[in-house]
Amino acid sequence: MGIAILSGVIASLESGIDRRSLPKWESHTPGTLTPPAEALDLSTPTRFIACVSRQESAKTLNKTFSTLSRTVEVVASQNLEAVQQSTVILLCCKPQLARSILTAPGIREALEGKLLVSILAGVTLSQLDDWVSPSTKVIRAMPNTPCKIREGMTVISTLPNTPENELHRSVILQIFSSIGRCRFLDEKHFDACTALSGSGPAFACIFLEAMADGGVMMGLPRSEALELAAQTLQGAARMTLQAGAHPAQIKDSVTTPGGCTIAGLLALEDGKVRSTIARAIQIATERASQLGQSR
Repeated sequence: MGIAILSGVIASLESGIDRRSLPKWESHTPGTLTPPAEALDLSTPTRFIACVSRQESAKTLNKTFSTLSRTVEVVASQNLEAVQQSTVILLCCKPQLARSILTAPGIREALEGKLLVSILAGVTLSQLDDWVSPSTKVIRAMPNTPCKIREGMTVISTLPNTPENELHRSVILQIFSSIGRCRFLDEKHFDACTALSGSGPAFACIFLEAMADGGVMMGLPRSEALELAAQTLQGAARMTLQAGAHPAQIKDSVTTPGGCTIAGLLALEDGKVRSTIARAIQIATERASQLGQSR
C-alpha cells in the first residue's frame, strides 16, 4: 500500500495540475475546505524516502520506482536515519510490527514535533500515542487498494480546528487526494471503514467475478463477459458518486414490470445476497477491531 500511495503522490505532482486552479478540494474530498495557498506550498512534498527491512526488497522497489520522474530514495534497515531526515512519516507496515518499529532506539526522539500518519488496521491512536513523544502529531488514515490507480477511498481521523492542524490537514489532503477520494471521520468509525472500503474491493470482486461467470454460463466469451461486468459495476458506482443517485433509484429505473431485471433481482433475494453482503461487512468490522488488541 505504501508503494501505491507514494506512486500516486508523485504521479499527481507530475501530472501538471496546478492545485490552486481547482475551485475547491470538494472535487476530491467532499466536506473539506480549500487549504490556503501558503499552506499548500508548505504541504507539497519535495523529497521521498522509502524504508524497507531487507536489501532484496530495496532492489525490487528501486526497479518499481525507476519509471517515476522524481527520485525516490530506497533504504534498507535505516528507519532511524530516514525519520531524522523527514517531516512527514507514513507508517505502512503490518499492524503487528508497529510497536517494535516505533519503540526502536532513537525513533521516539526522531519523531518529536513531526507528523506521523498510520495506515495500519486495528492499531488505535491511543496505542500509537503511547509509543511516540507527546509532541508527535499522530493521524490515522485508511486507504484501499484502488489507490494504485488513483481511484482510492481513504478515511482519515478527524483533526481539531487549530492553526497547527490546518497545515497538517493540507499535508494529508495533498497526499491522499492525489490517489482518489478522502473523507475525515471520527476514529470510532475506522473498523467499519476498514471493512467497507478496505476489504470492500475483495467483496466487490466476488460479485464482479460471479457476474462474469453468469455471462460465460450463457455463452459469452470470458474476456467479454468480464469487460461487460466490470464496466457495468463501474458505471453504476459513478452514477451514485457523480450524479448523486441512490442505488435503489438506479435499480428501479432499470426494472420494468414483468421484465428480465425483476426476475434476476428476485433470484438474488432468494439467495439472500443483500443480507449476506451486509453480514460480510459486519464480520469484517468485528475482525478489524481485534487486529490491534494484543499489541
